[in-house]
Amino acid sequence: MSGPCVLLEMRRATKSGLRIADGLIWAGAGLFLVALAVSAWVVPELRVLHVLQALLYVAVVVLARRGNVWGFGAGAVVALAWNGMNLVLTQLMQAGAVAFWWMLKTGDVRRLDTMMVLVGGVGHFVLAGGCVIGVLSRGSERRRWWEFAGGGVAALGYMALIIAIARPR
Repeated sequence: MSGPCVLLEMRRATKSGLRIADGLIWAGAGLFLVALAVSAWVVPELRVLHVLQALLYVAVVVLARRGNVWGFGAGAVVALAWNGMNLVLTQLMQAGAVAFWWMLKTGDVRRLDTMMVLVGGVGHFVLAGGCVIGVLSRGSERRRWWEFAGGGVAALGYMALIIAIARPR
């Protein structure tokens, strides 16, 4: 296979990869937005922060849908940073898993907000996977990785700003 046949096959693979990425990004962001909404309902002090945080995920979905590498970077980096923090530093994802297990075992819902950290973490893993597939489907341009990193840095900066402004005191 050479020439036009290779290009046609590459275009098909790219479109297929972007469709898979779209589905994963929608699912991951949607799951995380559900976790944000439930958490904000349970803990009213988090409402402003979670509304501002939700805006980032809406932007990621819109940008990624357009094939924008900045959006892929923002989604992947924020998702992995948030999950890293909640797995390693706060260990709230593990606590959420325990709360889910308790609910399944006893039928008693305790710490719904902590359970939502686990739901959000799962959503983030799906979102990050979709964003990585999306950026890998964009071809071999060298600058895409700079754009990916730029999107990640911009998203982390936004997260730091909204936490500084809207976190409960």
